[in-house]
Amino acid sequence: MEELKYPVGQYKKPASFTKEILENAISVIEQFPKKIKQEVEHLSDEQLDTPYRPEGWTIRQVVHHCADSHMNAHIRLKLALTETTPIIKPYTEALWAELEDTKNFPIHSSLIIIEGVHARWTAVLKNMSDIDFNRNFIHPEKGRTLSLHESTDMYAWHCNHHLAHITGLKKRKNWK
Repeated sequence: MEELKYPVGQYKKPASFTKEILENAISVIEQFPKKIKQEVEHLSDEQLDTPYRPEGWTIRQVVHHCADSHMNAHIRLKLALTETTPIIKPYTEALWAELEDTKNFPIHSSLIIIEGVHARWTAVLKNMSDIDFNRNFIHPEKGRTLSLHESTDMYAWHCNHHLAHITGLKKRKNWK
């Protein structure tokens, strides 16, 4: 069950954030919209409504969650770049996943959101200085301060994590 829940493993913060780690994270974030769209755009409603693991979200919920989560990530980035160590607003992901626009809504709008948010997010990330990446925000749920280095790396992991939920289910079900 742990492998189905965390197919790429749980996030592990690197001991230090090198230029290569940061460049890779930005590339993952930049490429995610194309990759997720390729994996889901041709799936039937029945396939989209299949959970990626027992008691897990459906592919439809995962797609909508990525739009929600990544909108929040982009806003958190912008807050950290324009305020001094802001306290970000957490949200209850599990409850958001049960709302009508996540549980039963077509995925097209979220794919558009992902594409637009990632384009803007990547534009900001690619134009940030080392000083910018050292800026922080406070995450009250985690009870600690996160740098934009860590946040960027964590969201790249998040992209790979949810993409692996989808590709793993497709492989297990032998879906093309």
